[in-house]
Amino acid sequence: MKKVFHYLFLTVIIASCLKQNEAPSIPVNETIPTDTTGSNSNTPKNTGNLINGPFYGVTGMVKVYLQNGKYIFALENILFVNGPDLQLYLSKEIQPINYIDLRKLKSTSGNLLYEIPGSPDFMEYTFALVHCQLSNHSFGSALLQLY
Repeated sequence: MKKVFHYLFLTVIIASCLKQNEAPSIPVNETIPTDTTGSNSNTPKNTGNLINGPFYGVTGMVKVYLQNGKYIFALENILFVNGPDLQLYLSKEIQPINYIDLRKLKSTSGNLLYEIPGSPDFMEYTFALVHCQLSNHSFGSALLQLY
């Protein structure tokens, strides 16, 4: 009986930790600034539709913009099933092997913007991934294509 209690207690602790590591579910609405000077492009350079991971539902679109010499990664009209430790990657493969970490997923719904560090070669970095780092599991991906 004591052993069963310990397993139950450990399960509750682990489940509460996983819940705490989930992405926020409150919708976020970040938008690309409107070009008023003519020096920025509000036309995406690359786009892709999000597709489901093996067990999870996702919807939305991925776009990459170039503004003021910096690449901006946009997730538009997204809706994700939540999970622990969801990371956003720009990757050379459909699995996160050679990737650029764009940070934790800010929310599971809405419109999200991330600055892409450096100047990656988008002929090599052709995948956008939402990946559970904790369990090494894909929640969704998009193949980026030239716009």
